[in-house]
Amino acid sequence: MTMTMADRMPDPHSPDASGGPSPAQIRRGRRTALLLFLVGFGPMLLASLMYYTGWLNPTGHTNRGTLVQPVIPVQTLGLEDASGTPLAQRFGPRSADPQWLLLVAATDCGEPCQELLYLARQVNIALGKNANRVGRAAALGQVPAPLSERWDREYRLMERLVPAATPAWRWPEAIDPSRAPRLLLIDPMGNVMMQYGPEHSGKDMLEDLKHLLKLSRFG
Repeated sequence: MTMTMADRMPDPHSPDASGGPSPAQIRRGRRTALLLFLVGFGPMLLASLMYYTGWLNPTGHTNRGTLVQPVIPVQTLGLEDASGTPLAQRFGPRSADPQWLLLVAATDCGEPCQELLYLARQVNIALGKNANRVGRAAALGQVPAPLSERWDREYRLMERLVPAATPAWRWPEAIDPSRAPRLLLIDPMGNVMMQYGPEHSGKDMLEDLKHLLKLSRFG
């Protein structure tokens, strides 16, 4: 049988002779993967851009807390839970249950630190139906005995985190709580993006969180 030139031309949409996908199928797969990423995480990236820059923000919202610029990846904190699991594993696109996190950090949990613990709890409760989108945790150095005694009664839903056992562990300078206790806001992608101190009120934190949760479709 005589084979024509057309018979010898490869079909760009068929697998190649080795059995692998054709170049056209590879390109189509990449486009599909990119589309899925944009659908899943595009709103979160857009919300972050809008919040940091005010771009396309019709409400003219001004953040009450102090923006951490540049943002600090949660991996940099080097914190882990009681079982030794790194805190960073809870964040990012692969997380099964992404949440925002209110993290109270202090080297000595005196009165200002305890005020932040109280505000974190009250702000979380005040979010109402959105309360389950925000977690609470504390990374504390010295804790007074009276606070330890009432912890399970007042803060049983606030997880205690500890530094990883590494000799070089230290807080990043921009959020170092050794100068004053801080309440850090971590977004679902794992970025420390806002901080509050004793100079901020619960209303400041609540307004910022309500605005962020309204913008965010991830976490």
